[in-house]
Amino acid sequence: MAIPGYVEYQRREYCKAIKCPIQRLLDQTPEGTPDYEEVRGICKTDCIHTTYEFHHWLIQHGYEVVRRAGTGN
Repeated sequence: MAIPGYVEYQRREYCKAIKCPIQRLLDQTPEGTPDYEEVRGICKTDCIHTTYEFHHWLIQHGYEVVRRAGTGN
């Protein structure tokens, strides 16, 4: 659910913005195929970028990480 006045991050927006070579491979591979799942596995387990890079990209592009009150620890 989006917060009024805010825009939600779109899936793989960061990957596309930084022109990740793995994302480019995904874009060229038909979704749902074994090849697609193999390339997607790289993103899931062996991403070539760090959460630090991703987090700082979010900040530089005006994103804020929010959490609904009463969730988490």
